[in-house]
Amino acid sequence: MNNRVQRACVFTVTVVAMVAMTVPFLRVSGQMPVRAPRYAITNARIVTAAGPVIDKGTVVMREGIIEDLGAAVTAPADALLVDGTGLVVYPGMIDMSNSSVVEVRTTTTQAPPAAPAAGGRGRGAVVATPDSVTWADQEREARARYLHPDVDAASLVELDGDDVRRLAAAGITTALAVPSQGIIRGQSALVNLTAPPDPAETSALATYRRGAVVVRSPVAQHVVFATGGQGGGGGGYPGALLGVIAFARQSFYDAQWQKEARAFADRNKSSVFGGFEPALDALAPALERKVPVAFEASEQREILRALAFAKEFNLDPIIVGGAEAGSVIDDLKAAKAAVIVSANFQAAGTPAGRGGGGGRGGGDADTPVRITRMRQNAAKVPAALEKAGIPFAFTVGGLQSPAEFVRSVARTVKEGGLAEESALKALTINAARLAGAAERLGTIEKGKMANVIVTDGNLFDASRIRHVFVAGWPVDIEAAAQAPAGRGRGAH
Repeated sequence: MNNRVQRACVFTVTVVAMVAMTVPFLRVSGQMPVRAPRYAITNARIVTAAGPVIDKGTVVMREGIIEDLGAAVTAPADALLVDGTGLVVYPGMIDMSNSSVVEVRTTTTQAPPAAPAAGGRGRGAVVATPDSVTWADQEREARARYLHPDVDAASLVELDGDDVRRLAAAGITTALAVPSQGIIRGQSALVNLTAPPDPAETSALATYRRGAVVVRSPVAQHVVFATGGQGGGGGGYPGALLGVIAFARQSFYDAQWQKEARAFADRNKSSVFGGFEPALDALAPALERKVPVAFEASEQREILRALAFAKEFNLDPIIVGGAEAGSVIDDLKAAKAAVIVSANFQAAGTPAGRGGGGGRGGGDADTPVRITRMRQNAAKVPAALEKAGIPFAFTVGGLQSPAEFVRSVARTVKEGGLAEESALKALTINAARLAGAAERLGTIEKGKMANVIVTDGNLFDASRIRHVFVAGWPVDIEAAAQAPAGRGRGAH
């Protein structure tokens, strides 16, 4: 009897051990992304953005990184070959402010209660009166609509869609994904614009796939001194510009107080504190200068307003837009600010949150002379920033077609006096450095992420993009280029 029991126990333990070994293995393999195959681009001119140009060489990519490059490098026998004869290899470009790659978060706000209507307005009519809407009501509604510092773009990245595919087809392999709603909009994330394919065993869970494209998060907290058409008009708070600024200032003061109150509570365990607002905790890293704060500001007065705000709270500022940044060079240097220049020069002077059309010939006939002059001079701003030693990068800025991005940046070279090498670095390594990811991408070097584009000529001479690789995976640029144009969903 004891022998039978012993044999049964041994059998049971063996089965359990086999299951324990098998189940974790299946679970892990189901979550591992497919590794990119080995590719080799041969006989191409290689502009590394990290050193001298290689006139004729080979770039080898394996498992998502650049394995080797150089004039004497031979393509491995197992590599898929891309003949680069007559072609030029560049690092993938980076768009440093884009909301079109972030899913719009649906928020539910409760409107303040309205008072019953007076007679003579029809059955069931409701009319808000000064007595029916209190200041507290407006404050609660404003905070629900406009205060979103805890929104994390990394969790809202748009992985599919025509907008994303068009960006990749235009040679933009990476973008700073920025939340699009509110005054204090939340935390941006640097993301690749295409995800690796999923293995057959893996369900296409959005959270899993988003993790595969995030390069770095958070990058910055974002503030826009406008309500962006989300309400607040008709005398409601915050409404006009002064109300918007007051709302933003109060939010940062509240976050500052809450940070100090939490620290006091941690030191004094017997103290009783209540009424903390979790969303405000997301502003603590900005107040501690652990992450920069990006302000959307194009005109001189907007830039000075943003810099003053940053100084008031000891923030690390980034200016996004910067059409008149050339006129406030000393202020930018004093604040140690960086600038993300919008390549949508024709939209300069458009109120924040309204977007703007692309192209050089647009604009209303009644556009003020000041705005016209600002748009004409916008292409000269990067050269002024470069001369002053102010870090800068570029953003698509809501251009109707991502393909216009390089053409607009080319204007900063041909019309604005910016050196071609400086323009390329602003599109690649300087953008990566600004996002805190220079060790991972932005140049063509061994060990860097294999974000690479291949053109049939000089990038700034109306060349055609022939191949795009994101994390070592080729992008079907023909299908992406044929995708119907979207409305840009708040792209900056």
